[in-house]
Amino acid sequence: MAKKPPSDDPVQDAPDVGAPRHAAAGLPAVGHTMRAATAQMGARRTALTLLRVNQKNGFDCPGCAWPEGDRRHTFEFCENGAKAVAEEATLRRVTPDFFAAHPVADLAGRSGYWLGQQGRITQPMYLADGADHYRAVPWERAFALIADELGALASPDEAVFYTSGRTSNEAAFLFQLFAREFGTNNLPDCSNMCHESSGSALTETLGVGKGSVLLEDLYQADLIIVAGQNPGTNHPRMLSALEKAKRGGATIVSVNPLPEAGLERFRNPQTAAGLAGPGTRLADLHLPIRLGGDQALFRALGRLLIEADALDHDFIAEHTHGYQEFRDAALAADWDETLRATGLTRDEIERLAGHVRGAGSTVVCWAMGLTQHKHAVATIREVVNLLLLQGNVGRPGAGVCPVRGHSNVQGDRTMGIFERPPAAFLDALRDEFGFEPPREHGLDVVRAVRALRDGDAKVFFAMGGNFVAATPDTDVTEAAVRRARLTVHVSTKLNRSHVVTGARALILPTLGRTERDRQAGGEQFVTVEDSMGMVHASRGGLAPASPQLLSEPAIVSRLARAVLGDRSRVPWAEFEHDYDRIRDRIARVVPGFGDFNARVRRPGGFTLPHGPRDSRTFPTATGKANFTAAPVEYPRVPEGRLLLQTLRSHDQYNTTVYGLDDRYRGIKGGRRVVLVHPEDAEAAGLRDGDRADLVSEWTDGSQRRADGFRVVHYPTPRGCAAAYYPETNVLIPLDHTADTSNTPAAKSVVIRLEPSTA
Repeated sequence: MAKKPPSDDPVQDAPDVGAPRHAAAGLPAVGHTMRAATAQMGARRTALTLLRVNQKNGFDCPGCAWPEGDRRHTFEFCENGAKAVAEEATLRRVTPDFFAAHPVADLAGRSGYWLGQQGRITQPMYLADGADHYRAVPWERAFALIADELGALASPDEAVFYTSGRTSNEAAFLFQLFAREFGTNNLPDCSNMCHESSGSALTETLGVGKGSVLLEDLYQADLIIVAGQNPGTNHPRMLSALEKAKRGGATIVSVNPLPEAGLERFRNPQTAAGLAGPGTRLADLHLPIRLGGDQALFRALGRLLIEADALDHDFIAEHTHGYQEFRDAALAADWDETLRATGLTRDEIERLAGHVRGAGSTVVCWAMGLTQHKHAVATIREVVNLLLLQGNVGRPGAGVCPVRGHSNVQGDRTMGIFERPPAAFLDALRDEFGFEPPREHGLDVVRAVRALRDGDAKVFFAMGGNFVAATPDTDVTEAAVRRARLTVHVSTKLNRSHVVTGARALILPTLGRTERDRQAGGEQFVTVEDSMGMVHASRGGLAPASPQLLSEPAIVSRLARAVLGDRSRVPWAEFEHDYDRIRDRIARVVPGFGDFNARVRRPGGFTLPHGPRDSRTFPTATGKANFTAAPVEYPRVPEGRLLLQTLRSHDQYNTTVYGLDDRYRGIKGGRRVVLVHPEDAEAAGLRDGDRADLVSEWTDGSQRRADGFRVVHYPTPRGCAAAYYPETNVLIPLDHTADTSNTPAAKSVVIRLEPSTA
């Protein structure tokens, strides 16, 4: 059984369950938004803060990376974005007195939800070796502790520098610069766990590991396929874009094991009709695909296009490589195998193929439902194959659209947060800063956990995020982190990673996006890159939560001075005092950022160049867009077992839990639920409302267990199940990862259900 939480920590395994909703947003979303925001910020602060979210002279939402159009609504935020802002701009505070009242052992027994609700951390905190409480420590002492530990390492590669996607471009550039001047490419980041599969597949096939569409392309598309994505919860502002596309005549198809309310009907809270009327039906067709069957679906669609000769032959001849090999593989696709892999009928697949054939332009959007399978990279290559057949790359209304999560996760990678940096980027750093960066590839997230587990890494430094809760194989990850000599977290709020520590631990509190950033050179701003390659400024307006907070660029600059001292030729103090000086260097190192300071000051910022989109030029090994012909794969599940996907609730963003409701799925007041088809529940001897243990099974004979989940009958395909993370991360072995990208395969976990005995 799950451990019983303290009396002030809500029970999460006994929710109320009702019927799923069939429409998203509208007046209920407005009400939930205002209640959540005012509970954290109060009424006046709520109004002052939310009116600055995603505005051209305001701050970028710390939630998702969905872009803003040139013409912006007064209320340019969604429900979950407002919750993210509220938890950052909260009036609640975590002071040294809080840590004095709560030993680490007590905090370690709390849920992530409870920890996150306590508020903003106000001072640097230090957990000494053998101590049971964090205690306040001056900033100078904190940096000296880190410098001592890093200086004692036998090799720079014994340190790991992790980055979350909320880090600004300026902070990310400084962080990778420090790590490389220190001597390592150990720069794992949250991309490794989410969209690394997208980057791997797109780099190989198109030459650029990013999406090729802009917002305007969605508005001009004839067909939009949304695969493995729930925008109503994870990217709610995308629903407004889909509504605009729909009104422009687009057909929208949802490919997802679960029906999602936002793709069924959208009640736009920014319009009177959305608030009071029935809203807009978005998806013209929903295909309830079996988990992991997407590659087989897109291969079958390719076969049907070829058989119908619905191809752009000129584009294929001029701009692509490998068509004949792909054509042979597609025509050999077996229908029985396709139906078995997808769980769909042939009629459903042919209906979608008819939409594709009839579309003049097609966009395919996807998220982690495609990226977190063992064959994820092959699946995304198959998406590219389908688009290449009709020339749907490099023209209006068409292209690939991976929808990123964190607000600057794409920008972090652009700034060099990557364990496998290209030689050209390292050469540019060398030429600009006068030191030779390391050339050996570093550690990604999964390999970093292995290194900590095996004692090969001894210092772990995280720039944001919640590494312990976000990674798979919870027990292994926590044991690995506890082997470190020092763990350091740059954070705004408490999370699980602060209470699962190395022998010593530091929490370094930082400014949030909502707060003013004043340095010696005056008031500063930072920049971010959205999911579509747009770069724009972000300026906070609130007074900092504490005078003890430092900005992320200031933290990195002071850390570098403490660690590197006089041997560094980088002007770290100059960077801390004036972020324009950072942007000057970025402009000389990172392609596409020329004249950075002037261009980012223009309202709305600027768009980064993208060869496949802008000029149909493809910087691949062949110089063309590459068709691929990998064998079709899909998960095989033994009799009596289910295939589990981990997912978010509506009151959640990644590992940050805003509340205990998932109202679009009809779940209130709890998180330990498993969504199961009624016939699969019956086969396991379970009724709706029973409590079950989830046991994952692996080919090496090992098993992992997550106890005490409330069974919820749900319209998911037979043989599939769903439950929330991070509660189910314990079920996923560290080595269960996607081929090529090494992303944890959290969407295909073979489990059995056992009635709970307690």
